[in-house]
Amino acid sequence: MNEMKVAMASLSLLNIISPQSVNLRYSLSLFPRNNISFRVPSPIIIGRSLSTVSTSIADHQPSLSNNGFLKPYLSGSMPERRLKVVVLLSGGVDSSVALRLLHAAGHSCTAFYLKIWFQEDYENFWSACPWEEDLKYATAVCEQVDVPLEIVHLSEEYWNNVVSYIIEEYRSGRTPNPDVLCNTRIKFGAFLDAITNIEFDYIASGHYARVIHPCSDQSERPSILELSKDKVKDQTYFLSHLSQAQLRRLLFPLGCISKDEVRKIAEKMDLPNKDRKDSQGICFLGKIKFSEFVARHIGEMEGVLLEAETGDFLGKHRGFWFYTIGQRQGLRLPGGPWYVVEKDVKNNVVFVSRNYFSFDKRRRRFRVGSLKWFCGSCPNQPNELQCKVRHGPGVYDCSLTLDPGTDGPGLSAFVHLSEDDQGLAAGQFAAFYQGTTCLGSGVILESWDDQGFPVCAKALEIARMEDKSRLGKPVKIKFKPESPPKISDCKDNNELDRESLNSQVNVTDTRRQAPHGLFNSINVNWLQKLKEKWSRIF
Repeated sequence: MNEMKVAMASLSLLNIISPQSVNLRYSLSLFPRNNISFRVPSPIIIGRSLSTVSTSIADHQPSLSNNGFLKPYLSGSMPERRLKVVVLLSGGVDSSVALRLLHAAGHSCTAFYLKIWFQEDYENFWSACPWEEDLKYATAVCEQVDVPLEIVHLSEEYWNNVVSYIIEEYRSGRTPNPDVLCNTRIKFGAFLDAITNIEFDYIASGHYARVIHPCSDQSERPSILELSKDKVKDQTYFLSHLSQAQLRRLLFPLGCISKDEVRKIAEKMDLPNKDRKDSQGICFLGKIKFSEFVARHIGEMEGVLLEAETGDFLGKHRGFWFYTIGQRQGLRLPGGPWYVVEKDVKNNVVFVSRNYFSFDKRRRRFRVGSLKWFCGSCPNQPNELQCKVRHGPGVYDCSLTLDPGTDGPGLSAFVHLSEDDQGLAAGQFAAFYQGTTCLGSGVILESWDDQGFPVCAKALEIARMEDKSRLGKPVKIKFKPESPPKISDCKDNNELDRESLNSQVNVTDTRRQAPHGLFNSINVNWLQKLKEKWSRIF
């Protein structure tokens, strides 16, 4: 009799609350509670297993009658199946539209917000972090369609696996990629570990990429990562270092949609964040400048800027870790543009040049390590590949030669691009493609071949000076000459002596000539003073 009363009470509860919301929230009771915050209490449902709940979900999915315009955009959401999908929701437009597409396709969705901001007791400046705003938007998006939202705290994992690695890489003179690391180690790494007790079919996010999964009767075949429809927004570069085990669990509803279409869908659905701008920069920094973060956690150490071709002392910098190869912003040198071309990590010296694009075949050969291939091995035609060395639509034809060196068989390789690249930086990733298929990626190593940007002997000798105060004041920078100075014009190491260094670096390079033509009729000294005055103002 008591069992009958309990059953009647359960049925009464189900009549008050919609079956969809009850069933979805019941599944939350299975989640491990050590690092997950529950925003919606789970109703008590007696005598029903998770499999029964899943069946009920499929029976009560929303139809497309109210959202019929979405049908052409559902090809990346597997509408032909009824799935249990875990959705990573950031509060941005992309992940919000991905959630709504999955919901419209009839899937059982549970949204998760990953809190990767540092703990409140850390001494930093996180008052500028917008995670409260992100969570507010994520909550509003979920409430529109009655999808539960949970918070997973991964601050400690993010610090240990991403931020600490970034800091050490910068200290070593390399330029890591936080977004690649966040995907491999946090979003589809630590988060997967946190939900191991949950039954689900796929993890979905708002990435612009496509994953082609094998048919059920060909489950032994690998899943394939493909370029998205929007080649400008395509994010396969950031996903290129995932493992096959991670890729098999992923679903990207936006892979067949352009960014413009996503914005239109958000507008038509009247999403709360439809007008929100896309996030920029590193995910854990929010509105904080990366240079401020580096200065806080690594510090500053004054060093010198030397011209690579002449060894001229041009100015000072705050530390080599603030600069990356190919960088032109932040140097604050007149007569440019100037580019960072090499770094001496041991002596904290940054070499710069105005002739970064004047040396042929200097930046098309490099070495990669920590190679990962989605298929498990190097592609069959390594001489007919394409390569991305940064996020964006730019791609190079390339050839790949495996390096049988100390890293182990197949873990490193030499890459030869079809043309020069302006900013190959050690620590960044090189992603490899065959047509529209992303094959995998590796980390660009600092041990490139001997065809790096040439730094003259005088500059190298000055870099090794222990007491750089002897350099005196920086030289006065003249207009850029029509032709770059030859490296052979610099004196050899054997000709240098300590006594002559000061006199050599404190005088303006007399080899440089003022530009011909129009400027010959102008008082060059007056024009130079005017240019220097403007450079100080701006």
